[in-house]
Amino acid sequence: MTSRLLLLLAALGLGACATASTASAHTCTHRNAAIETQIGYCQAVRTGNYLYISGTVGQGEMPAAVQSTYTRLGETLQQNGLTFANVVKENVYTTDLEAFEKTSDVRKGFYAGNLPAATWVEVKRLFAPQLVVEIELVAEIPPKS
Repeated sequence: MTSRLLLLLAALGLGACATASTASAHTCTHRNAAIETQIGYCQAVRTGNYLYISGTVGQGEMPAAVQSTYTRLGETLQQNGLTFANVVKENVYTTDLEAFEKTSDVRKGFYAGNLPAATWVEVKRLFAPQLVVEIELVAEIPPKS
């Protein structure tokens, strides 16, 4: 009797683990489909309640690079019906962290007081040697009313 009960409990437990969960579909958004497909990525992926934006890069002097990078990130957000107010996480990779820190007013201007959690990392090199900053974002998609 005890072995039958244990067998039944084990079967119920395994059945609960095997319950199929619905995988949320994800949508790929390209900025430049030809290049992104060749390299093998999406500029942004929308899944569940989040939009994950791939690293967007800037080159040249840091202030101009930061301005252009956040401008393009804003375009990607807008393309997906979002703004910087929806951003909850930011990762910055830069070849010169000191120069990036000096652009904080430019960066803060895009967030307009709605600052995300952030990680800033200095790296030796980015994808191409002329790049000085790469920024990736995670934005929360608000529920539809």
